[in-house]
Amino acid sequence: MTQQTNGTLTLGDVAGLPHHDTDVLVAGGGAGGLAAAITAAYHGLNVVVADKAAALGGATSWSGGWAWTPGTSLAKAEGVDEDPEQFRTYLRGVLGDRYTEAAGEKIDAFLEAVPHMVDFFHHRTDLEFVTGAKINDIYGDLPGAGTGNRSVGPAPVNVKNYPKALLKKMRRQYYPTSFFGMGIMAGKDLATMLSASQFSPKGWVYAAGRVIPHAWDMVTRGRSLHLVNGTALTARLVKSADDLGVELLVRTPVQQLVSDGSRVVGAVVSTTEGSRFIRARRGVVLATGGFPNDVQRRRELFPQTPTGAEHWSLAPRESEGDGLDMALAAGGVFDTEMRSPAAWCPVSLVPYPNGEKGVFPHIMDRAKPGSIGVRQNGRRFVNEANGYYDYVDGLLSATEDGEPVESWQIADSTFVRKYPLGFAKPIPMPLLPYIQAGYLINADTIEELAEKCGIDPVALTETVREFNENAHRGEDPEFHRGASPFNRYGGDPKVGPNPSLAPIQKGPFYAVHVRPGSFGTFAGIAADTRSRVINDSGEPIPGLYTAGNDHASIMRGTYPSGGINLGPALTFGYVAGRDLAGVEEYEV
Repeated sequence: MTQQTNGTLTLGDVAGLPHHDTDVLVAGGGAGGLAAAITAAYHGLNVVVADKAAALGGATSWSGGWAWTPGTSLAKAEGVDEDPEQFRTYLRGVLGDRYTEAAGEKIDAFLEAVPHMVDFFHHRTDLEFVTGAKINDIYGDLPGAGTGNRSVGPAPVNVKNYPKALLKKMRRQYYPTSFFGMGIMAGKDLATMLSASQFSPKGWVYAAGRVIPHAWDMVTRGRSLHLVNGTALTARLVKSADDLGVELLVRTPVQQLVSDGSRVVGAVVSTTEGSRFIRARRGVVLATGGFPNDVQRRRELFPQTPTGAEHWSLAPRESEGDGLDMALAAGGVFDTEMRSPAAWCPVSLVPYPNGEKGVFPHIMDRAKPGSIGVRQNGRRFVNEANGYYDYVDGLLSATEDGEPVESWQIADSTFVRKYPLGFAKPIPMPLLPYIQAGYLINADTIEELAEKCGIDPVALTETVREFNENAHRGEDPEFHRGASPFNRYGGDPKVGPNPSLAPIQKGPFYAVHVRPGSFGTFAGIAADTRSRVINDSGEPIPGLYTAGNDHASIMRGTYPSGGINLGPALTFGYVAGRDLAGVEEYEV
């Protein structure tokens, strides 16, 4: 942990600046920041949200939008009423010796607040949740693991009636994970869309019903209006904030905190008209998205990243550690005691016609039957159907110091016509553009594919042969792929005997180059159970709070389930907003 104590401004330093008074200033407009803003505003405070980017939403907008929220009333309405001790048991198993007394206190605070947070947003704001009835915790073999209804996601929303000025402040769908700008929601939406590639008449009708209105919106409005996943989550949060009178500022980075000598009383922000002092009577919330694009800190903290450039983040480029810098300047602590400093995700680089490259997250394709991940030595290194975090964690562990951290996702022609292989779409989309762009590597034989990719051809041939023999029997002796509910849910239920396994045998064969990336950072600002930034003595810094990826991960750098970034982000943003408003007791 590191601390710095001398970088805040005084009131005298900002005496000559234009100023604006409010109750709460929130730096950053992702899930954590917006949750804090909405909660504080609901309880009667004046709130300003200032975001560095041209649009609100941060990394949340480009995520799947699911939040890990065990023990909610929505789960109970589905007949799932679990003892909270089951959640603790599971987390103890995942965190291991990182489940310390201090970590347990934060987890207890999270578990206590989560049901109230979900009820608040679901019933009192524009944010409508749906339950993840079939979303399994990742490590199903551990005691206490859940098999559904521990997550919530945003209900899709059509924003055609949102004010135009508000729409301009909302981040658009993340293009690499969309279908030409159209978001597809995990679950039934995705499954039905994929069924079109398997010549299902129902799938074709459904796909047409999604694609045609999207095309019309793009032509007439220049953007997708039917929003799903993280884009729907942030749109609903932005709308809720606007409904409550929150002032939403974009292209307005918060630069330096201001202190009166005893507490943080506001901050200097940069606007198109120059610097301005925003005085915050109750306090400031740091929610700027962590430091995934801070190359220097990546070099220092990320394994196998000697220059800081050997990493590709899915977070917006504005997430450069601004909140962390300000917290350290005010006497806060940088908590780096994590199993991992970031939420790993395997990615591939998508070449665009304009010469730029998009970053595509390999979330869904790895679990589908008929594909494997290998390193340059031609060998598998992980259960590909486990979580995205595990894939990169396995890749980092398997790579010797000084070697490039990279892998290739290998599949055959049957796979690429039924399922996406990275950014490459299945039927009816042609494969030729992906091949011509250099994204997909193809060859008639496994040996030829290996040579094109720089993979050991003998080893890859043997790996595929062994994998195929076992896949025919539905077995994976080496990595036990398909053994957990999480693996099987991510597979294809129409494939047996193991929905996660199928042989790779029909040429031509294909490969995508996969590299280490992340959704955001786990290391971050140390805070107490009320989201207050603390100093190295563990005392809260008056007037200073944190939420979202700026807030150090309560999971201590582990990844127990999908949504363990957004669940705590929403919850501790909610906690911060209540504390700023002086609301102590949860409503029953």
